[in-house]
Amino acid sequence: MQRKTIDRYEFWFLVGSQFLYGPETLDEVARHAQKMVEGLNGSGKLPCRVVYKATLKTPEEIEQCIKDANYNDSCAGIITWMHTFSPSKMWINGFSLLQKPYCHLHTQFNRMIPDTEIDMDFMNLNQSAHGDREHGFIAARMRMGRKIITGFWEDDDVQKKLGSWMRSAIGAVESRKLKVMRFGDNMRNVAVTEGDKVGVQMQLGWQVNTWGVGDLIKEIEAVTDAEVDAQMESYRKKYAFSTNDLETVRYQAREEVAMRHFFEREGISAFSNTFEDLQAMRQLPGLASQDLMAEGYGYGGEGDWKVSAMTSLVKRMTEGMEGGTTFMEDYTYHMEKGNELSLGAHMLEICPSITNEKARIEVHELGIGGKEPPARLVFEGHPGRAILASLIDMGGRLRLIVNEIEVVKPIYKMPNLPVARVMWKPEPDLYQAAHLWMLAGGAHHAVLSYDATAEMLEDWCEIMNIEFVHIHKDVTVASMKQQLFLSDLAWKLK
Repeated sequence: MQRKTIDRYEFWFLVGSQFLYGPETLDEVARHAQKMVEGLNGSGKLPCRVVYKATLKTPEEIEQCIKDANYNDSCAGIITWMHTFSPSKMWINGFSLLQKPYCHLHTQFNRMIPDTEIDMDFMNLNQSAHGDREHGFIAARMRMGRKIITGFWEDDDVQKKLGSWMRSAIGAVESRKLKVMRFGDNMRNVAVTEGDKVGVQMQLGWQVNTWGVGDLIKEIEAVTDAEVDAQMESYRKKYAFSTNDLETVRYQAREEVAMRHFFEREGISAFSNTFEDLQAMRQLPGLASQDLMAEGYGYGGEGDWKVSAMTSLVKRMTEGMEGGTTFMEDYTYHMEKGNELSLGAHMLEICPSITNEKARIEVHELGIGGKEPPARLVFEGHPGRAILASLIDMGGRLRLIVNEIEVVKPIYKMPNLPVARVMWKPEPDLYQAAHLWMLAGGAHHAVLSYDATAEMLEDWCEIMNIEFVHIHKDVTVASMKQQLFLSDLAWKLK
């Protein structure tokens, strides 16, 4: 059963005006705002409900509404729109308190100017063209991070942008609640999986803590046969059994039940482990980790808590979408001239949400770690547009790197490769993308998502005050060097 997040949230629609225009105009503003909200909610393009909260006319009303938004756990962000002219000094006190994500929707109620009906009453009511410019100034003057969406509110592209930003905002709100459980430490001598956990909690809200592998072993030993039987039945419903070694599969079920006990007890959303620290565990969790990811948990191999947390957050942002999101690693290249590809995989832990086929449970030697051959899910990722995202610690700041990719059907059967696999063409091409990724410091672990977009993650970075680097078809090594140089200067000045 996938965990539900998005249904818990709503977004408040705050409309700006003032008493200057009289009660009839203000009543009309409220009617228009309510009709717009009903249209947005009925569009099918938004993942969450929009709530028309108020037409705000004084600094006191604005400040109180912002306070209410801050302390309402259901409110994931505010959307502002100035139907008339709302003097922006009225917003200073409220905006200085704002702790929720903020979108400025620049639109107007009417699509067309009514040729014969237009008069000064119409002009006094429909002033978004300059009312929103006044509103935009104060956010710029206060150096506020925000999303600006321009266009007619009934148009698909506007509604899709708003829906995408809502998902980014949910990622920001959920980030403040995220707890990561590390079973053991990072893989020895690896640099990129390390990071400043205190700094990350201060900036992103992530609580990253370690539990001993011995604690997990005790939990595994306490799992009952009945719990294992129930987990096996769940496997049978979702996956195809391509092994007769049921005892090995049952051990994975036992590991999964034990980890879920931990997660539910401690409120955990993401986890990491490493094959270097298994102690008396018989198998590295493979199938167990994959099935937990399919339920919405984040995972990071070799103790990589940053990619674990990001996998969890991207899954939450894209909840209800069907493309899939997973922990991923560039593993090896296909360097055929003109058809260069990257083969992504991991030792075991790729999420089955990214396949259109029924994943197979198989048992094979791991070839590393010195433990029993573990059960795992084997499948291919489905073709389609996707992104790779890597969060890295640059020392004093975080950087999120996103590469646009095209996942293709693997060009080989690879019958002797006993792991889930994905094959893709990165933009601009394999060699330039690899150059740009390494230039920016991207990790060997990443989040692969068919549902998240670069814009969605850029908006999340804007909210969380994180540097964003976008690798796409039009980026060159020269332009990337320039961007990184200027970004380094700007972030050091901050």
